[in-house]
Amino acid sequence: MADRKMSKNSGDSVIDLLDDNILLQILERLEDRFDRQAWCLSCKHFLRLEASTRNRIQLMRHEVLEGILHRYTRLEHLDLSHCIQLVDENLALVGQIAGNRLASINLSRVGGFTSAGLGLLARSCCASLTDVDLSYCSNLKDSDVLALAQISNLQALRLTGCHSITDIGLGCLAAGCKMLKLLTLKGCLGITDIGIALVAVNCKQLRTLDLSYTEVTDEGLASIATLHSLEVLNLVSCNNVDDGGLRSLKRSCRSLLKLDVSRCSNVSDAGLAALATSHLSLEQLTLSYCSIITDDLLATFQKFDHLQSIVLDGCEIARNGLPFIARGCKQLKELSLSKCRGVTDRGIAAVAQGCTALHKLNLTCCRELTDASLCRISKDCKGLESLKMESCSLITEDGLCGLGEGCPRLEELDFTECNMSDTGLKYISKCTALRSLKLGFCSTITDKGVAHIGARCCNLRELDFYRSKGIGDAGVAAIASGCPKLKLLDLSYCSKITDCSLQSLSQLRELQRVELRGCVLVSSTGLAVMASGCKRLTEIDIKRCSQIGNAGVSALSFFCPGLRMMNISYCPISNAGLLSLPRLSCLQSVRLVHLKNVTVDCFVTVLQNCKSLKNVKLPSYLRTLLPPGIAEEMESRGCRIRWMDKALEEDDVLEPH
Repeated sequence: MADRKMSKNSGDSVIDLLDDNILLQILERLEDRFDRQAWCLSCKHFLRLEASTRNRIQLMRHEVLEGILHRYTRLEHLDLSHCIQLVDENLALVGQIAGNRLASINLSRVGGFTSAGLGLLARSCCASLTDVDLSYCSNLKDSDVLALAQISNLQALRLTGCHSITDIGLGCLAAGCKMLKLLTLKGCLGITDIGIALVAVNCKQLRTLDLSYTEVTDEGLASIATLHSLEVLNLVSCNNVDDGGLRSLKRSCRSLLKLDVSRCSNVSDAGLAALATSHLSLEQLTLSYCSIITDDLLATFQKFDHLQSIVLDGCEIARNGLPFIARGCKQLKELSLSKCRGVTDRGIAAVAQGCTALHKLNLTCCRELTDASLCRISKDCKGLESLKMESCSLITEDGLCGLGEGCPRLEELDFTECNMSDTGLKYISKCTALRSLKLGFCSTITDKGVAHIGARCCNLRELDFYRSKGIGDAGVAAIASGCPKLKLLDLSYCSKITDCSLQSLSQLRELQRVELRGCVLVSSTGLAVMASGCKRLTEIDIKRCSQIGNAGVSALSFFCPGLRMMNISYCPISNAGLLSLPRLSCLQSVRLVHLKNVTVDCFVTVLQNCKSLKNVKLPSYLRTLLPPGIAEEMESRGCRIRWMDKALEEDDVLEPH
């Protein structure tokens, strides 16, 4: 502080005249994490200020854990899910330094620790910890869950994919954690009705329960029905549940707001109709991939007058059924009919006229729909924010003409594999609030149409032109100059783009993910220019880019240190290019298939030195050529290896560049 006063007196900097409270208000207004990071690194005082207020951290490497815990003295939420592996000492350290203030910890998909480490963490944090995520910790056993039972204030626990947990562990957990309000057991195949009954007896405050892909039966649902605070229940693919179980919910579980019975093969119209005649105030109902949705069932929806979201993906809809939804569900904000059969213009017209509060409408693969549906949506759904019509091939530019004026709040549009034209893009460009636009497989659009998007849709964050082969450098230049906030861009198999496009993209400072797969005219030179400008890249796909070699991959490693995912399969790189990958300390997923100029020794060096890898795709011939223990060592530290058998085709034989 003495230094600060001296600076104020000397007048070296205007910043030094600002009070710390004002500086912190400036920091709070920086929404982008990269901007916040740059602010913190500008001087030691700013770094100390940020550390004194920050309460949430996500770490990529456990090696810096101790220093982070000491620096951020107000840390309450710790995300370690991106660390490849943790040991008991790491968890003990968290408990020792941050135990009295830690409110949540995310350990999903992390291995290496045991019940001893969890026990140390639980004892140190038992007074403050309320939220624990152990999803997909596949080695988790009953003894590990038992350690968590010490956290008496625990309110949220996620155990998705922990298939080794049984009723014994769940029962002990429920007995110790009576304050639980959220519990996810999705995919926990060792859980039966007995464990669920123990949860129901002990955790009376439970509000959210996910039993998807478990062996729960109607008996288990009868226990759940005694939870009078339950608001959210997910039963996806619970094939031992039938109509009797739903009747149990009807009789007792009147607090229920959200119910998901997707893919429950033994649930019929009768069971679902029974819910409609209850006193439930359901706001969200998901019936995806259930039996045929009949007129009689949809007629009961008129009694669900509180429904705000209906998801019927993959169902066969009775042709006269949608008008029932329109007449009864006046508060509906979301309707998803993706891949439904029986959806017609008449049905959509009824929905648009009756459900004028709609915010989201998903009509993916509803192939009978024509421009008539789009015109009705444009006329009646003034508050629509998301519209998905992928593979609705009967849609033309005539249906799009009123979309911009009719739905001015649209933020998401998906017209993948539709009959899109440049004139259609001109109409779409009037949706100036757009943040996400998907136009993959639209082979007839050209730079002329894309220019309209670049000129008017300055708020775009995501843009998908996958296999839209009419797009070239001029179109990419228009997007790069007109959409400065773009974060995700897919140009895969847009075979006309060259290094000029990559030079244009270099001005997109916020770009985080770019896909250039199959763009055979781009080279290492263009990639280096793009990388030098797009330093925030976290994901890149340059598979089958036949002119990108060592220089391009090295440039990515140098300019984009935050890269987490790379696909460089089929590229003409050699040892020199691949050896640049260990420089990427955050790299978690990489695909290295058919790199014919890379030696086995180079593969070994890279695999051993990329310490953060969680997923790697390798050619199957390497399985027998790698030294003994290499693959086992990687898997033991939490890295999943996928061995690919796909043969190298003649067209894929590339010369090094």
